[in-house]
Amino acid sequence: MSAKSRRPIYLSYSGPQLLATSLLNKGTAFSATERRDFNLDGLLPARFETLEEQAHRAYLQYQSFAEPINRHIYLRMVQDTNETLFYYLLNKHLAEMMPIIYTPTVGDACERFSEIYRRARGLFISYPDRDNLDAILHNATKRHVKVIVVTDGSRILGLGDQGAGGMGIPIGKLSLYTVCGGISPAYTLPILLDVGTDNPELLHDPHYIGWQHPRISDQQYDAFVEKFICALQTRWPDALLQFEDFQQSKALPLLQRYQNRLCCFNDDIQGTAAVTVGTLLSACRIQNQPLSNQRIVFAGAGSAGCGIAAQIIRQMQQEGLSEADAKKRILLIDRQGLLSQAMSNLPDFQLQLAASTDELDQLGLASGADLLTVIQKAQPTVLIGVSGQRGLFSRTIIETMQDNCPQPIIFPLSNPSKQIEATPEEIMQWTQGKALIATGSPFAPVQIAQQNYHIAQCNNSYIFPGIGLAVIIAGIKQITDNLMMTASNVLATAAANQTIDQGLLPPITACQQISRDIALAVAQQAIKDNLAPPQTLAMLEAALEKHFWQPAYRSYRRTSD
Repeated sequence: MSAKSRRPIYLSYSGPQLLATSLLNKGTAFSATERRDFNLDGLLPARFETLEEQAHRAYLQYQSFAEPINRHIYLRMVQDTNETLFYYLLNKHLAEMMPIIYTPTVGDACERFSEIYRRARGLFISYPDRDNLDAILHNATKRHVKVIVVTDGSRILGLGDQGAGGMGIPIGKLSLYTVCGGISPAYTLPILLDVGTDNPELLHDPHYIGWQHPRISDQQYDAFVEKFICALQTRWPDALLQFEDFQQSKALPLLQRYQNRLCCFNDDIQGTAAVTVGTLLSACRIQNQPLSNQRIVFAGAGSAGCGIAAQIIRQMQQEGLSEADAKKRILLIDRQGLLSQAMSNLPDFQLQLAASTDELDQLGLASGADLLTVIQKAQPTVLIGVSGQRGLFSRTIIETMQDNCPQPIIFPLSNPSKQIEATPEEIMQWTQGKALIATGSPFAPVQIAQQNYHIAQCNNSYIFPGIGLAVIIAGIKQITDNLMMTASNVLATAAANQTIDQGLLPPITACQQISRDIALAVAQQAIKDNLAPPQTLAMLEAALEKHFWQPAYRSYRRTSD
């Protein structure tokens, strides 16, 4: 515990108001002196408990729930009541509880958000309130916000438009910023931009808690987001803004519009790309092949797939390929089949990555070819799924992959797990345990021929908490692709000793150390790239220790101010 954490906090809150403030509430851990000084006598049971004792009791209560969604609801209740206890509990049981607070269970929580809603957290900013944004931001209960996650609920995981229910994603993401990246919950704020919903079930649901109106027009949307960004820059000019789960038509344009105006990034595009490249580098090390030697096929060419592809191209360029040669090693398949530059209706972000006619001729492929044909003709060594289509990777697809590559790299990344392209167990059975696998959701180890194989979760929480921590300790003003590349390489280094049976990535319990390593490396790269004020490594390390928050109770002193 640092010297800072041992210093008392001076509070004017008391009685029920103090107990109702989740960031300050200690429940039964308030001392006898604190109970007297803060008018808590009689409001709590007589027993004094340590944080460890509270966590033990909370874990017993957690275990009493059988269904993941009920465990999610319970943990959210703990978070809304006592945040120190919540994060202490997560720290002790991270591998078990991360799938409950985030993917895959958070998908169910978003779909049932109106049903399970209990207590306000963060800001719901509705379009009808567009002329009152400054006041709304000042209504936030936190003054010193440093990390914000925002969504409009339009594309939640692979579940589509969830409207106001999308708020579950920013809440979950920011929990991971804290538990993995050591960012104090006092510095985080989830925001939902409620611009309506086109989900007919929500529009006709009498219990839906969002703005029950069809989504606004593109022109209204752009003006609303611009107002929001301007108000945000006025209120918290140095905060990191993470865009999360925006529909494909909005995600990349928003990133391109604002990435040079404020410190922001899109986790679905850049965070997913960074963790995927880091995991690919780990797989390539096991194969003893550079990434630049791989031929990669994507099933799914939305913002996530194209973001990953673009980052792979940058990594291949670092390994010595030209941009043109790197692009030739990547093929993308979407709803209309294999993407080619001959297609007239492709958006720019797909057209830039689509195969040329000459490339298709060399491979014997036609524009719009299906996945099996592409695998047969192109003979890829890597298959990445970001399609949201359960079962897309059939046995025939996987066996055809292995016909041309004895140890194929196969990443079915779609979330939640019910929409995965193929399960790890299926892939390992079809390849006799030879495939190198990473998934988007967590899966149990797979046993093949008496050997257990741990399955790496290509989880963005390996990346984004460290990015947020770097912004805080170094004062980074802009998030660039080069900084994301730095994070990818730190993750690959952390995975350097992994074996095929251990999985491609370290266990998620290593995420705090990985976040620390990413934060320092990204901060140094940002300083080198003139994206942050000059600091020495020693200064950065001191700032990291100062800001890295761990759940522990501090003593309180009463003040009348």
